[in-house]
Amino acid sequence: MTSFSWRRLRALTHKEFLHIRRDPRSLMMAFLMPLILLVLFGYAITMDIDNLNLVVIDHDHSATSRDYVQRYTASGYFTVIAAGDDEREARRRLDAGEADIALIIPRHFARDLERGRTVPLQALADGSDANTASIGLGYAEGITNRFNADRLGDIATPPVENRLRVWYNPELKSRWFIIPGLIAVIMTVITALLTSLTVSREWEAGTMEQLISTPVQPLELMLGKMLPYFLIGIFDMLLVVAMAVWVFGVPLNGSLPLLLVSGSLFLFGGLGFGIFISTVAKSQLVASQAAMLTTFIPAILLSGFIYAINNMPLPLQVITHLVQARYFVAILKAIFLKAVPPYYLWQEMLFLLLFAVVVFTVAVRKFRKKIR
Repeated sequence: MTSFSWRRLRALTHKEFLHIRRDPRSLMMAFLMPLILLVLFGYAITMDIDNLNLVVIDHDHSATSRDYVQRYTASGYFTVIAAGDDEREARRRLDAGEADIALIIPRHFARDLERGRTVPLQALADGSDANTASIGLGYAEGITNRFNADRLGDIATPPVENRLRVWYNPELKSRWFIIPGLIAVIMTVITALLTSLTVSREWEAGTMEQLISTPVQPLELMLGKMLPYFLIGIFDMLLVVAMAVWVFGVPLNGSLPLLLVSGSLFLFGGLGFGIFISTVAKSQLVASQAAMLTTFIPAILLSGFIYAINNMPLPLQVITHLVQARYFVAILKAIFLKAVPPYYLWQEMLFLLLFAVVVFTVAVRKFRKKIR
């Protein structure tokens, strides 16, 4: 048994760089795919709803009712697409999917308000899109509360006044928490997909038998396959972080060195997982499909990227502890938005380290058994 050789490792790394340089598919996957995914998902996924179509049915036609409706358009959340006094028009617009909210103002709206009576206002929402309907009705309730407060003025002073302040994301921009998580999802898929093809490509090309016949050790081969993609992964990470800051306007409030350290642990684990897949699957097609299936879906659904883990059923919450992206999503959000010091992230970073060591060790042993 020959000992570990740095010279052989350098030769294998150089060989893998040559493979990448001569393979347009690998180059595109390594450098263009992260940017394309970030742009597509970054602009397509948003929780901000600020262009709701509103139908107004005003049976009062008073200055007060017009003032009330004007508050909807002034809020920036609503666009009035139709106005009148026929409630059937509101129903037709909702049925056709043209309107999100229909506002119905009753007769004697202004008169009843002047007399101090409670006036029932009706807001109808298209519940086929539950998220939009819920947010739209919330906006309507907020506008009504502000309208009531302005009319009461000094007549009635509330005993408790809320003074609310949102930390880390003052304007509640969904892009600020989506983009950091999206970086983790993209890097999860890219790293596993790139390295899952490396060993299987050698099997398909018939060059693996030649490598096995040389004094190259499994550890050297695995590291030689991973190192080029690790350097590419670091470059990709810096690239998507720069795009997040300069294109999408997400603030990087935390430490860039801390992001690189945690990102390196994450990349090593993701690349190791891809290597493990490539030792199991001898076909590049099978390897790429396995990489997508085992990384993309868990990273999207089980990482906390979009869906809160605490709201998931308990069995799924347990499974999320095995998803590497869960911990990197938490780290990225903490670094980007909260600027937390390293000791707040030691548990997440420890898991990334353990995951990387375990999957790489398993991959090396699996490959060693395969060549015997």
